[in-house]
Amino acid sequence: MTTEAARNSHPIYFIGAFATGGLLTFMVHFNGELAHYGNPLFSSWTAHGTGIFAAVILLLLVHRRRRPTVGKAPNAPWWAYFGGISGAATVILTSTAVNSPLGLAGQVAFSVAADSWGLFGLPKRRPDMRDIVALGLVVTGGALIILFGRGGA
Repeated sequence: MTTEAARNSHPIYFIGAFATGGLLTFMVHFNGELAHYGNPLFSSWTAHGTGIFAAVILLLLVHRRRRPTVGKAPNAPWWAYFGGISGAATVILTSTAVNSPLGLAGQVAFSVAADSWGLFGLPKRRPDMRDIVALGLVVTGGALIILFGRGGA
């Protein structure tokens, strides 16, 4: 998909992306709270245990509805099986660095690098004014949370 095609996509994709980003924010917050009351490893085990439980329920529901098809499914590449490792590392590291200046800076820097270098199959592109404004809003919001969001508790 080209950058222009992505910008002219159906609005449901933007709503889905926005909702997913919101859920990701909640996940990081909840994992950070779990790490606060336990440790990052406990937070990771809890998040992945919940995910396994939900996946088993979903698979049981889908398995009953779907009929097996004749033929062999294509094999996944060997590196696709490392997704679980990166997911576990993400939970542990975000639980450790939640709302820290280092965590925010890392997210912003990595997103710019992914766009600039075309990582993960993304088209290479330079940040435009819209991206710069969005980055500025994210950094400003993060700074406000870090500086003033701790409260007296």
